[in-house]
Amino acid sequence: MAAFLRLHLLLFTLSLVAISTNAHNITAMLEGFPEYSQFNNYLTQTKLDDEINSRQTITVLALNNGAMSAIADKHPLSVIKKALSLLVLLDYYDGGKLHQISKGTTLSTTLYQTTGNAPGNLGFVNITDLQGGKVGFGSAAPGSKLDSSYTKSVKQIPYNISVLEISAPIIAPGVLTAPPPSSSDLNITALLEKAGCKTFASLLVSSGVIKTYQSALDKGLTVLAPNDEAFKAAGVPDLSKLSNAEVVSLLEYHALPTYTPKGTLKTAKDPISTLASNGAGKFDLTATSAGDDVTLHTGVNSSRVADTVLDSAPVSILTVDSVLLPEELFGKSPSPAPALEPVSSPSPSPVKAPAPAPVSKAPTPSAASPPAPATETPGGAPADAPAVFTENSTTNNAAVHVSAPALFTLLVTLSATVVSSVFLS
Repeated sequence: MAAFLRLHLLLFTLSLVAISTNAHNITAMLEGFPEYSQFNNYLTQTKLDDEINSRQTITVLALNNGAMSAIADKHPLSVIKKALSLLVLLDYYDGGKLHQISKGTTLSTTLYQTTGNAPGNLGFVNITDLQGGKVGFGSAAPGSKLDSSYTKSVKQIPYNISVLEISAPIIAPGVLTAPPPSSSDLNITALLEKAGCKTFASLLVSSGVIKTYQSALDKGLTVLAPNDEAFKAAGVPDLSKLSNAEVVSLLEYHALPTYTPKGTLKTAKDPISTLASNGAGKFDLTATSAGDDVTLHTGVNSSRVADTVLDSAPVSILTVDSVLLPEELFGKSPSPAPALEPVSSPSPSPVKAPAPAPVSKAPTPSAASPPAPATETPGGAPADAPAVFTENSTTNNAAVHVSAPALFTLLVTLSATVVSSVFLS
């Protein structure tokens, strides 16, 4: 019984670990530190907070208000986002690990690298353990200096998220000097055609919906553009049979009236309004995510978010693999037909066999067959194979990536089994 109780305690502890695996919120972590209020505010405005919260092993290099002003006072939001994405490392570093870097220097991948807009190694950060206990940070671009240094540790959830303060922004060549695209100069159709969405771009122009898109640019716009192959897929309705108003609604359904990059879609839990939304629950979408993949659901069909064409706050252009079909135009997806119940055939009436003639004495068999020996499992044969749980090999640099909800459900089930065994023993 003591063994059962110990096992139950172990499982309960593991369940708590599983719950904490995804439990971090960068803006909430920084709320108690007013010296980072400006940095925290721009994480929210650029939607980088959603991207940070959706990842399990990450380090945020925070700037205090004075250092943050050096960027915020001189550059637009789209440039600020690029600069801040260089301060988000896709690995876990705390104060101790910074001084234990192999060979004294390493390159770490940043969120900027994942955008696809960082040529060469501009999306990497050079971390070097300097003499005298200092740690320097700089761009990984050739010839770049270590213009920033580690100041102090702010807050950690071990091996999940770490927040460290550094003295100055990490500036990659061209990030702050490249002119950001102006909303008035942004050519949506040209970007869509270049990304393989010529059919969608043509529909926007012929229907006049492109003007609706353009009028929303300054306040925030996200385009969900089906690629050309999506319009050739089976199940896509004949658009020529739709009225002009229905075509307009369909195209407006493929855009959101807010700046919503892919990282924000990852964390979306509520229904998402589109440009076609005109009331509660009308022409909306829902999103689910698995790792870095995001899937949009309409109630009729689903589509994977494929690529990011443009992420320049307040405008985001994403490609999707399928044409999004709203319920309001195409009805709900058909429910699967119920399974047919098996039809049992009538059992035949038993036929009575004639009674054998009585005999005075049964004949003795010449060689009676011995009973079959009981079947036993050979000593070397395995019993029913138990479920085997494996862990990804990890180093000190990364946390074990666990899906908390699934593991928690499993552990609760096992715990219930253990408790039942304890009381029944």
